[in-house]
Amino acid sequence: MSKVHPEIGARLSALIEAQPVFFVGTARLASDGHVNVSPKGGAGTLVVLDPHSVAYLDVTGSGSETIAHLRENGRIVIMLCAFTGPANIVRLHGVGRVVLPGDVEFAALAARSPADRGARAVIVVEVDRVSDSCGFQVPLLEHVGDRDLLTQWSGRKTDAELAAYRATRNAVSIDGLPALDQRTGSSEAIL
Repeated sequence: MSKVHPEIGARLSALIEAQPVFFVGTARLASDGHVNVSPKGGAGTLVVLDPHSVAYLDVTGSGSETIAHLRENGRIVIMLCAFTGPANIVRLHGVGRVVLPGDVEFAALAARSPADRGARAVIVVEVDRVSDSCGFQVPLLEHVGDRDLLTQWSGRKTDAELAAYRATRNAVSIDGLPALDQRTGSSEAIL
């Protein structure tokens, strides 16, 4: 049975920040658009800012669904599963926003996560519903370490190469919603 909490308390905060992987769900408003669920990970990537907000470092990847969906409507859910210790699933529903490298608060927010040259944004979520449930069906898994393949990949790219990749691969969502600037591949807002 799910329990709704008034805020992210100390127990849930510790559980959230201890998880090596979490899942982000977003969707566009159009009924014929795609729903997107993205796995995210890396120790320290997701941080609790206060009892009603969290943030995570968004790195250059194969798509830009979350950014595009948040720019369109802001709806987001983050789900975490405890794969070790007591069984638990946590869901954080809320309104997300994209903080870009040129934004005033980007440096302070990005500094709360491990440095990553591929960082293209920080996603901040104002959480309006905090819930957890039993997680009895979630398997016990052993975390043997974080993969550093994406960090290595972005580390081999110049700034110009990262911009070009973002311009060709992260400019629009799979449904054609704008995400990152097509002309430069930068994280500048294009709305």
